[in-house]
Amino acid sequence: MTARTSPTAVSASDQAGHAGEEAVLDVGPVAHGGHCVARHEGRVVFVRHAIPGEKVRVRLTDAGDHAKFWRADAVEILEASPDRVEHFWHLADSARAWGHGHPPVGGAEFGHITLARQRQLKADVLAEQLTRLAGVDPAPSVWAGSVEAVGEAHDDGSGLGWRTRASFSVTPGGKLGMHAHRSGHIVPVRDMPLATEAVNALRLWELDLQGIERVEVAAPANGSRPLVLLAPAPGTKDKRLRAIAAGLPAEVSVAAFDPVSGDATQVRGRTWVQETAAGHDYRVSGAGFWQIHRDAPGTLVGAVTEFLRGGGFLHPGAVVADLYAGAGLFTAVLADAVGETGSVLSVEGAPGSSRDARKNLHSAPQVEVVQGRVERVLRQKPRNFDALVLDPPRAGAGKAVVGQLIASQPRAVAYVSCDPASFARDLGYFRRSGWELAGLRAFDLYPHTHHLETVALLAPGP
Repeated sequence: MTARTSPTAVSASDQAGHAGEEAVLDVGPVAHGGHCVARHEGRVVFVRHAIPGEKVRVRLTDAGDHAKFWRADAVEILEASPDRVEHFWHLADSARAWGHGHPPVGGAEFGHITLARQRQLKADVLAEQLTRLAGVDPAPSVWAGSVEAVGEAHDDGSGLGWRTRASFSVTPGGKLGMHAHRSGHIVPVRDMPLATEAVNALRLWELDLQGIERVEVAAPANGSRPLVLLAPAPGTKDKRLRAIAAGLPAEVSVAAFDPVSGDATQVRGRTWVQETAAGHDYRVSGAGFWQIHRDAPGTLVGAVTEFLRGGGFLHPGAVVADLYAGAGLFTAVLADAVGETGSVLSVEGAPGSSRDARKNLHSAPQVEVVQGRVERVLRQKPRNFDALVLDPPRAGAGKAVVGQLIASQPRAVAYVSCDPASFARDLGYFRRSGWELAGLRAFDLYPHTHHLETVALLAPGP
């Protein structure tokens, strides 16, 4: 280890151990979470902003003397991979950011890698998680082994301009900013290359945001009215919120919101946005969930319905459920497919999103919207389900919910996931109960990040 202490400041949490020192490492395979694995004197070091096969100089960011593993950022590339490209965003470029005395912003940790290699690395992570956590090596007939590109018609293959929603922090001086990865450090920003033109056109970085702790923005892909959510600091008065709203275009809705409860209070305009997907319009409350990639809703709806229709599980008269339904993205399409002779149970835990679903689906008599925990609702409303659609949060469904799903004895489950580890864990629960992975597709809905989305078809074994 060639160690030297950098003169740049580190956060208080990094003061212990070897944080701030540098080392030269050979970079090994990619790991779940956006890192690559390297080793130093027998200790694992998770390195961000590198590519397998490279030799890099890193800055240790979490390196306690007694920690089982350390974390580091690559700050100099000594032997580069042929898949390395110049980062499109200077603030997220690790070497450039640390050269200016601060860590890079999060949210574009794969921006130094060609898109083709990004997708291969994501496929490698998915395959590794399936093997390690689910004990399965999918045959080519089940999964092609690749992560599919999405949205190239809009971005000309650049992987930029896809985020219709974005979250920002605020610097102590009241300027728009973003957190560095695993850090309290806030970096001022003046653009967001992964966001759509509609988000960047708001020019939020020009606002004086003093009195605000966090900013959320939603700019629907259909071009309808954007919404800016402001999380005020304690003691911030309504007059301050109105002053900030006055700095935005008149067609932009503005609301104050509580990040813990998700409650939004009108400052100007609406506290919700109107989204469009698969031939339906959806009201989505300010803090409610909606897929952030402009093409994600249509992509995921298409994959789910193709699996279910192809297996004979989705047809007029079918009995299905949409679990973790949000505002009803899948529910509306399932209702179309089963018709008025079928039925759809739509279950969502968040009260605000459940209210949105009721508004969005009020004209579909075959839909029953229930607000509550998935496992409880399934116990209280048993049905002979043809299929369940499952789209849980990043933490996955978990053992208890999977157990209740299996007890409901559906003919099939379509599982939508944004995390390969929690999906593989849950798949393991299904498999140990005799279920099989019948189909799998993976989508690059988060270009230039380590994230991916999967859609799987699960069915009881013979």
